[in-house]
Amino acid sequence: MPVVPPRMLEHDRQTWSAMLAHLRATHPALCRQWFEEIEPMGIDRGVLRLRAHSAIHRDYLNRQCAEPFRDAAQAVTGRLMHVLFLGPEDELAPAPAAENGSHAPGAGGAQDGDAAPAPHETIVPRAAVQRAPGVYTDSLVINPDYAFEHFVVGPGNRLAHAAALAVAANPGRAYNPFFVHGKVGLGKTHLLQAICLRIRQLRPESVIYYTSCDGFITQFMDAVQAGEMTAFRHKFRDVDVLVIDDIHFLAKRDRTQEEFFHTFNSLYQAHKQIVLSSDAPPEDIPDLEDRLVSRFKWGLVANVDAPGYETRVAILKQKARLRGMDLPEDAACYIASRIDTNIRELEGAIVKLQILASVEKRDIDVDLAKQALGEEAGRVERPMQIQVITDVVTEFYGVKITDLQGKRRHRSIALPRQVCMYLARRNTLLSLEQIGGYFGGRDHTTVMHAIKTIEDRANTDSEFAEIVRTLEERVRNTNA
Repeated sequence: MPVVPPRMLEHDRQTWSAMLAHLRATHPALCRQWFEEIEPMGIDRGVLRLRAHSAIHRDYLNRQCAEPFRDAAQAVTGRLMHVLFLGPEDELAPAPAAENGSHAPGAGGAQDGDAAPAPHETIVPRAAVQRAPGVYTDSLVINPDYAFEHFVVGPGNRLAHAAALAVAANPGRAYNPFFVHGKVGLGKTHLLQAICLRIRQLRPESVIYYTSCDGFITQFMDAVQAGEMTAFRHKFRDVDVLVIDDIHFLAKRDRTQEEFFHTFNSLYQAHKQIVLSSDAPPEDIPDLEDRLVSRFKWGLVANVDAPGYETRVAILKQKARLRGMDLPEDAACYIASRIDTNIRELEGAIVKLQILASVEKRDIDVDLAKQALGEEAGRVERPMQIQVITDVVTEFYGVKITDLQGKRRHRSIALPRQVCMYLARRNTLLSLEQIGGYFGGRDHTTVMHAIKTIEDRANTDSEFAEIVRTLEERVRNTNA
């Protein structure tokens, strides 16, 4: 590529800065902090070249961001513009100029909505091999946000995270297969994509195929109907890493289970890594053949549990950082106290908060967090006092506040005290140290233990979970 003059390069940087501002204003939910690291490489004949700092980031931009980036370029420059994404090692080989100016700015490829190179340009990878390494072009999109560095480790996912790290460092040898299960929205997909990202980083020559179980089923049925089973088997078996999300959808599909059984055996015998996720452990997937259940348990089966309060706060802060948002501690605590179902809903709250802050052009605070969660407009909520919580809990359990603040550890006192600590952390802005101090000068580790104890019991004891939910409703109604 010809050297870009400094004056032109500065103009391109100004164009890119203006595009970023336009994207933040018009597509706030799309924007990520790492967009700042994208490097403008010049505008030539209506084509803006942008270089991402990794091939994964380039592929993500191509598949998720092409149209918004093109629209931003056209809005900023006032001309029809094509955006071309490059990886750190991609080179651009210009083709001979077209006759009659058919590829002048605003003509031909400059109007296309996809992210392919303009007709007069070709991306040339640094090294070409017969079997292209990396991720298949028809695999699921791998999101750079889902790197290990962005995964918040907590008590409920510690084992799964450690195993995923081991698999990524030594694929086909550490834990094979690696089977991770848990309820919807708890981080299974994050771990799967983190494995793909780390393997791409450590072993760029590896061939990875990341797809959903539905994708496997659909491709199998299409191959059967078209008589192309050889190509299908080549695609799924001639890989170094096969990652399949939601494998529980194999249930009740006898022919597909048969094919996957042979695919599994082929990969396993060749010491190729298999990574699977499911909503349930292998033995609890209905109508799954025993031989598949057995094979899924050959390696490591790891569970992912719902995040506790502290982990939810950390997750919210991490999601905000990835989007370049300044999320105050009290706003993060407020959202974490209101959403305790799964990580997907936490991220949804962050997206709503980001859009609201952009639309209303205001800083993020607790009031905006309440608005993002759909609270009544103009509603003024009094700060929750810990006395409200202790009054409700002591009345229900028939104990005295002096008992809760004393040194007694009898179960009849310890349980109400733990419930109070749990509700105080969810419904007030008090720190762990402040809550512990209120209950007889106990330290923050005691409060953390109390919160985990209540969460663990509520997850396994539905009657107790209903008691806690009812007490929390009484607390909030009393405080309203």
